[in-house]
Amino acid sequence: MVYEVYKDRANEWRWRLKARNGAIIADSGEGYKNKSDCLAAIELVKESKDALIREI
Repeated sequence: MVYEVYKDRANEWRWRLKARNGAIIADSGEGYKNKSDCLAAIELVKESKDALIREI
């Protein structure tokens, strides 16, 4: 898998996580003015690997 970082049409930074087959399996859901904020958001997602799963 790979995280891709890119600028959207509004010139904001976004990320998406792609599977090996090229399918997008997650994305930032929002744009960031600063690239560093976008990269920090990726790190938060990576750190959440032990988060609980709650059915609601």
